[in-house]
Amino acid sequence: MCSGGRLSLIDPTAIIDKNAELASGVTVGPYSVIGADVKIDSGTVIGPHVVIKGPTTIGKDNRIYQFSSIGEDPQDKKYAAEITRLEIGDRNTIREFSSMHRGTQQDNCVTKIGSDNLFMAYTHVAHDCVIGDHVIMANGASLAGHVHLSSHAILGGFTLVHQFTQVGQYSFAAMGSAITQDIPPFIMVGGKPTRPHGINSVGMERNGISSEDVRLIRNAYKIVYKMNLRLEDAIEQLEEMAEDSQPVADLIAFLRNVSRGILR
Repeated sequence: MCSGGRLSLIDPTAIIDKNAELASGVTVGPYSVIGADVKIDSGTVIGPHVVIKGPTTIGKDNRIYQFSSIGEDPQDKKYAAEITRLEIGDRNTIREFSSMHRGTQQDNCVTKIGSDNLFMAYTHVAHDCVIGDHVIMANGASLAGHVHLSSHAILGGFTLVHQFTQVGQYSFAAMGSAITQDIPPFIMVGGKPTRPHGINSVGMERNGISSEDVRLIRNAYKIVYKMNLRLEDAIEQLEEMAEDSQPVADLIAFLRNVSRGILR
Protein backbone atom coordinates (compact mmCIF):
# COMPACT_ATOMS: atom_id res chain seq x y z
CA MET A 1 0.00 0.00 0.00
CA CYS A 2 0.95 3.65 -0.26
CA SER A 3 2.77 4.21 3.04
CA GLY A 4 2.73 7.85 4.04
CA GLY A 5 2.62 9.06 0.43
CA ARG A 6 0.72 12.23 -0.45
CA LEU A 7 -2.20 11.40 -2.72
CA SER A 8 -1.59 14.51 -4.81
CA LEU A 9 1.68 12.96 -6.04
CA ILE A 10 0.04 9.74 -7.27
CA ASP A 11 -1.82 10.07 -10.55
CA PRO A 12 -5.32 8.56 -10.26
CA THR A 13 -4.71 6.34 -13.28
CA ALA A 14 -1.66 4.68 -11.71
CA ILE A 15 -2.10 1.14 -10.38
CA ILE A 16 -0.27 0.49 -7.11
CA ASP A 17 -0.41 -2.89 -5.40
CA LYS A 18 -1.57 -2.88 -1.79
CA ASN A 19 1.73 -4.53 -0.81
CA ALA A 20 3.92 -1.85 -2.38
CA GLU A 21 5.56 0.68 -0.05
CA LEU A 22 6.02 4.25 -1.24
CA ALA A 23 7.66 6.80 1.04
CA SER A 24 6.35 10.32 1.42
CA GLY A 25 7.22 12.49 -1.55
CA VAL A 26 7.30 9.74 -4.19
CA THR A 27 5.69 10.81 -7.47
CA VAL A 28 3.95 8.30 -9.77
CA GLY A 29 2.82 9.40 -13.22
CA PRO A 30 -0.21 8.40 -15.31
CA TYR A 31 -0.82 4.73 -16.11
CA SER A 32 2.24 3.46 -14.28
CA VAL A 33 1.99 0.06 -12.58
CA ILE A 34 3.79 -0.70 -9.31
CA GLY A 35 3.57 -4.30 -8.13
CA ALA A 36 3.78 -6.10 -4.82
CA ASP A 37 7.03 -6.08 -2.81
CA VAL A 38 8.22 -2.84 -4.39
CA LYS A 39 9.73 -0.29 -1.99
CA ILE A 40 10.44 3.25 -3.21
CA ASP A 41 12.14 5.85 -1.04
CA SER A 42 11.41 9.58 -0.82
CA GLY A 43 11.94 12.01 -3.67
CA THR A 44 11.88 9.40 -6.43
CA VAL A 45 9.85 10.37 -9.50
CA ILE A 46 8.20 7.64 -11.57
CA GLY A 47 7.08 8.91 -14.97
CA PRO A 48 4.06 7.79 -16.97
CA HIS A 49 3.64 4.23 -18.30
CA VAL A 50 6.42 2.79 -16.11
CA VAL A 51 6.12 -0.83 -14.89
CA ILE A 52 7.93 -1.82 -11.68
CA LYS A 53 7.76 -5.42 -10.45
CA GLY A 54 9.01 -6.73 -7.10
CA PRO A 55 10.83 -7.69 -5.10
CA THR A 56 12.51 -4.39 -5.95
CA THR A 57 13.89 -1.62 -3.74
CA ILE A 58 14.53 1.86 -5.13
CA GLY A 59 16.34 4.53 -3.11
CA LYS A 60 15.95 8.29 -2.86
CA ASP A 61 15.68 10.96 -5.55
CA ASN A 62 15.75 8.68 -8.57
CA ARG A 63 14.09 9.74 -11.82
CA ILE A 64 12.56 6.96 -13.93
CA TYR A 65 11.23 8.08 -17.29
CA GLN A 66 8.27 6.80 -19.30
CA PHE A 67 7.97 3.27 -20.66
CA SER A 68 10.76 1.84 -18.50
CA SER A 69 10.49 -1.75 -17.22
CA ILE A 70 12.05 -2.17 -13.78
CA GLY A 71 12.37 -5.41 -11.78
CA GLU A 72 10.92 -7.78 -14.37
CA ASP A 73 11.66 -11.53 -14.40
CA PRO A 74 15.16 -12.42 -15.66
CA GLN A 75 15.54 -13.52 -19.28
CA ASP A 76 17.08 -16.83 -18.26
CA LYS A 77 15.62 -20.21 -19.28
CA LYS A 78 16.74 -21.66 -15.94
CA TYR A 79 14.60 -19.18 -14.04
CA ALA A 80 11.66 -20.97 -12.40
CA ALA A 81 9.87 -18.16 -10.55
CA GLU A 82 12.25 -18.16 -7.59
CA ILE A 83 12.13 -15.10 -5.33
CA THR A 84 14.96 -12.82 -6.48
CA ARG A 85 15.58 -9.07 -6.17
CA LEU A 86 16.56 -5.83 -7.82
CA GLU A 87 18.21 -3.15 -5.68
CA ILE A 88 18.66 0.41 -6.96
CA GLY A 89 20.46 3.14 -4.99
CA ASP A 90 19.94 6.91 -4.95
CA ARG A 91 19.87 9.72 -7.53
CA ASN A 92 19.92 7.53 -10.62
CA THR A 93 18.45 8.76 -13.89
CA ILE A 94 16.77 6.01 -15.92
CA ARG A 95 15.62 7.25 -19.30
CA GLU A 96 12.91 6.10 -21.70
CA PHE A 97 12.42 2.41 -22.54
CA SER A 98 15.18 1.20 -20.22
CA SER A 99 14.89 -2.28 -18.69
CA MET A 100 16.42 -3.72 -15.52
CA HIS A 101 15.81 -7.33 -14.45
CA ARG A 102 15.99 -9.12 -11.11
CA GLY A 103 18.66 -11.70 -10.26
CA THR A 104 18.69 -15.49 -10.42
CA GLN A 105 19.43 -18.33 -8.05
CA GLN A 106 22.44 -19.25 -10.17
CA ASP A 107 24.22 -16.16 -8.81
CA ASN A 108 23.40 -14.17 -5.65
CA CYS A 109 19.68 -13.75 -6.41
CA VAL A 110 20.12 -10.00 -6.84
CA THR A 111 20.79 -7.41 -9.52
CA LYS A 112 22.39 -4.44 -7.79
CA ILE A 113 22.72 -0.86 -9.04
CA GLY A 114 24.53 1.85 -7.10
CA SER A 115 23.93 5.60 -7.04
CA ASP A 116 24.34 8.66 -9.27
CA ASN A 117 24.25 6.66 -12.50
CA LEU A 118 22.84 7.72 -15.88
CA PHE A 119 21.07 5.10 -17.98
CA MET A 120 20.13 6.68 -21.30
CA ALA A 121 17.20 5.57 -23.45
CA TYR A 122 16.87 1.89 -24.42
CA THR A 123 19.62 0.67 -22.10
CA HIS A 124 19.34 -2.84 -20.65
CA VAL A 125 20.70 -4.27 -17.39
CA ALA A 126 20.25 -8.05 -17.30
CA HIS A 127 19.91 -10.40 -14.35
CA ASP A 128 22.62 -10.58 -11.68
CA CYS A 129 24.53 -7.53 -12.91
CA VAL A 130 26.35 -5.40 -10.33
CA ILE A 131 26.83 -1.72 -11.19
CA GLY A 132 28.80 0.79 -9.13
CA ASP A 133 28.32 4.56 -8.86
CA HIS A 134 28.63 7.42 -11.38
CA VAL A 135 28.35 5.04 -14.34
CA ILE A 136 27.06 6.23 -17.73
CA MET A 137 25.41 3.86 -20.19
CA ALA A 138 24.61 5.75 -23.41
CA ASN A 139 21.61 5.01 -25.63
CA GLY A 140 21.14 1.35 -26.46
CA ALA A 141 24.05 0.04 -24.37
CA SER A 142 23.24 -3.42 -22.98
CA LEU A 143 24.67 -5.70 -20.31
CA ALA A 144 24.21 -9.47 -20.49
CA GLY A 145 23.75 -11.44 -17.29
CA HIS A 146 26.27 -11.44 -14.42
CA VAL A 147 28.25 -8.41 -15.69
CA HIS A 148 30.12 -6.29 -13.14
CA LEU A 149 30.38 -2.64 -14.21
CA SER A 150 32.60 -0.63 -11.87
CA SER A 151 32.19 2.98 -10.76
CA HIS A 152 32.84 5.82 -13.23
CA ALA A 153 32.83 3.48 -16.23
CA ILE A 154 31.29 4.86 -19.44
CA LEU A 155 29.72 2.72 -22.17
CA GLY A 156 29.14 4.47 -25.48
CA GLY A 157 25.93 4.08 -27.45
CA PHE A 158 25.00 0.52 -28.49
CA THR A 159 27.89 -1.04 -26.60
CA LEU A 160 27.26 -4.73 -25.85
CA VAL A 161 28.87 -6.51 -22.89
CA HIS A 162 29.13 -10.32 -22.81
CA GLN A 163 27.84 -12.27 -19.83
CA PHE A 164 30.14 -12.71 -16.80
CA THR A 165 32.42 -9.90 -18.01
CA GLN A 166 34.00 -7.36 -15.65
CA VAL A 167 34.44 -3.73 -16.68
CA GLY A 168 36.85 -1.76 -14.51
CA GLN A 169 36.55 1.67 -12.93
CA TYR A 170 37.09 4.76 -15.11
CA SER A 171 37.15 2.63 -18.26
CA PHE A 172 35.62 3.96 -21.47
CA ALA A 173 34.05 2.02 -24.34
CA ALA A 174 33.48 3.82 -27.63
CA MET A 175 30.19 3.67 -29.51
CA GLY A 176 29.29 0.22 -30.79
CA SER A 177 31.92 -1.67 -28.80
CA ALA A 178 31.46 -5.44 -28.43
CA ILE A 179 33.08 -6.36 -25.11
CA THR A 180 33.73 -10.09 -24.81
CA GLN A 181 36.55 -10.10 -22.24
CA ASP A 182 37.31 -8.13 -19.09
CA ILE A 183 38.26 -4.45 -19.46
CA PRO A 184 40.79 -3.34 -16.81
CA PRO A 185 40.36 -0.05 -14.96
CA PHE A 186 41.29 3.21 -16.74
CA ILE A 187 41.42 1.62 -20.22
CA MET A 188 39.70 2.92 -23.38
CA VAL A 189 38.42 0.40 -25.92
CA GLY A 190 36.71 0.69 -29.28
CA GLY A 191 36.73 -0.26 -32.95
CA LYS A 192 35.68 -3.38 -34.82
CA PRO A 193 36.86 -5.75 -33.53
CA THR A 194 36.99 -3.97 -30.18
CA ARG A 195 40.53 -3.40 -29.00
CA PRO A 196 42.29 -1.27 -26.31
CA HIS A 197 43.23 2.27 -27.34
CA GLY A 198 45.19 3.80 -24.46
CA ILE A 199 44.00 5.11 -21.11
CA ASN A 200 41.04 7.28 -20.16
CA SER A 201 43.21 10.19 -19.04
CA VAL A 202 40.43 12.75 -19.54
CA GLY A 203 38.03 10.81 -17.31
CA MET A 204 40.70 10.36 -14.66
CA GLU A 205 41.63 14.04 -14.61
CA ARG A 206 37.98 15.16 -14.50
CA ASN A 207 37.52 13.04 -11.39
CA GLY A 208 40.50 14.44 -9.50
CA ILE A 209 43.10 11.75 -10.14
CA SER A 210 46.51 13.39 -9.99
CA SER A 211 48.69 13.94 -13.03
CA GLU A 212 51.34 11.71 -11.44
CA ASP A 213 48.87 8.83 -11.10
CA VAL A 214 47.78 9.37 -14.70
CA ARG A 215 51.43 9.15 -15.75
CA LEU A 216 51.91 5.92 -13.80
CA ILE A 217 48.76 4.38 -15.29
CA ARG A 218 50.03 5.32 -18.75
CA ASN A 219 53.27 3.47 -17.97
CA ALA A 220 51.27 0.54 -16.62
CA TYR A 221 49.31 0.42 -19.88
CA LYS A 222 52.57 0.09 -21.83
CA ILE A 223 53.66 -2.79 -19.61
CA VAL A 224 50.39 -4.69 -19.97
CA TYR A 225 49.65 -3.93 -23.63
CA LYS A 226 52.88 -3.03 -25.43
CA MET A 227 55.57 -5.37 -24.09
CA ASN A 228 54.07 -8.71 -25.16
CA LEU A 229 54.32 -10.05 -21.63
CA ARG A 230 52.27 -12.81 -20.09
CA LEU A 231 49.70 -11.27 -17.77
CA GLU A 232 51.44 -12.79 -14.73
CA ASP A 233 54.76 -11.21 -15.75
CA ALA A 234 53.12 -7.86 -16.40
CA ILE A 235 51.55 -7.90 -12.94
CA GLU A 236 54.95 -8.62 -11.42
CA GLN A 237 56.39 -5.51 -13.06
CA LEU A 238 53.41 -3.41 -12.00
CA GLU A 239 53.92 -4.36 -8.36
CA GLU A 240 57.04 -2.22 -8.26
CA MET A 241 54.88 0.83 -9.09
CA ALA A 242 51.96 0.06 -6.78
CA GLU A 243 53.56 1.41 -3.60
CA ASP A 244 53.46 4.92 -5.06
CA SER A 245 50.01 4.80 -6.65
CA GLN A 246 46.60 3.64 -5.45
CA PRO A 247 45.25 3.54 -9.03
CA VAL A 248 48.06 1.16 -10.00
CA ALA A 249 47.26 -0.97 -6.95
CA ASP A 250 43.61 -1.00 -8.05
CA LEU A 251 44.68 -2.08 -11.53
CA ILE A 252 46.73 -4.94 -10.11
CA ALA A 253 43.86 -6.11 -7.91
CA PHE A 254 41.59 -6.21 -10.96
CA LEU A 255 44.11 -8.10 -13.10
CA ARG A 256 44.56 -10.73 -10.41
CA ASN A 257 40.83 -11.47 -10.47
CA VAL A 258 39.95 -11.49 -14.17
CA SER A 259 37.30 -14.06 -15.04
CA ARG A 260 37.43 -14.17 -18.85
CA GLY A 261 40.93 -12.87 -19.61
CA ILE A 262 41.46 -9.24 -20.53
CA LEU A 263 40.72 -7.69 -23.90
CA ARG A 264 44.11 -7.25 -25.59
